[in-house]
Amino acid sequence: MNECVIDAKNVHKRFGKTKVLNGVDLCVPRGAVVGLLGTNGSGKSTLIKCLLGLLSCDAGDVLTLGEDPWDFTAEAKERLGYGPQEAKLYPWMKSAQIVDYTAAFYPNWDDAWAKELMTRWDVETDKRAGTLSVGQLQKLSLVLALGHRPDLLVLDEPVASLDPKARREFLRSLVEITDDEQHTVLFSTHITSDIERIATHVAFLQDGVISFFGGLDELKEQVKRLRITAKKDLPPTFTVPGALRTEINGRTALVAIPTISDPLLDSLRQEWQADVTVEDLNLEEIFLELHDA
Repeated sequence: MNECVIDAKNVHKRFGKTKVLNGVDLCVPRGAVVGLLGTNGSGKSTLIKCLLGLLSCDAGDVLTLGEDPWDFTAEAKERLGYGPQEAKLYPWMKSAQIVDYTAAFYPNWDDAWAKELMTRWDVETDKRAGTLSVGQLQKLSLVLALGHRPDLLVLDEPVASLDPKARREFLRSLVEITDDEQHTVLFSTHITSDIERIATHVAFLQDGVISFFGGLDELKEQVKRLRITAKKDLPPTFTVPGALRTEINGRTALVAIPTISDPLLDSLRQEWQADVTVEDLNLEEIFLELHDA
């Protein structure tokens, strides 16, 4: 997975006097499933739109599927699937009609796959889009994004309005489409448990830049919590080199740290005559620790 399907370099975007993207660098390798995390207002949707040519960058360079997204060729568009945060479809058309209409634009549309997705997700095919619930609209939008089995699938909060059953089926479909490690996915979400279930990589967008990008398993192996229990009260000045956050309560300290080593653990045990245990963190805890550091 060396080829960058998405290659963004020093991307800037502002709206008026408000800077949203402040030098984003991001390489999404072919076959990766990347979860994009950031707080509300961090610029995730803006970044996605810049990567797809829906917004122009103020500065920087973007290549998506090897092309400038502002000037996508028809061939590149056929290889791309996009699920926006808010689906805006033709309100006068029935769901099945919208699927058929969209399919006409894609020579490689997989009709059987699209129908299977509609069945899995209980899409109401005989109702007009204008009468559908927000969740039904989102499911229909996802069918349109996945129906041609795109080489690159970009999703902005794809499950925000889905019920737990539909969310589980959606994640299963993503796993199926990416199983060959040739299809690439970039999706933003606030649901870190979904990223942990299917992502190979994670990207943190913070203060207008990608503050972290890497393999999810590697990240979880690196960032840990140390639980330190000393024989006497720890001083308020107690610190651990490189700590992201330290919480002291009498003889006990909880320390989040980006990397650990045996020499560090041995040093803490000897210097403070303490028991030191290493605890795993889930992705949400890691994100909060890195974000607040």
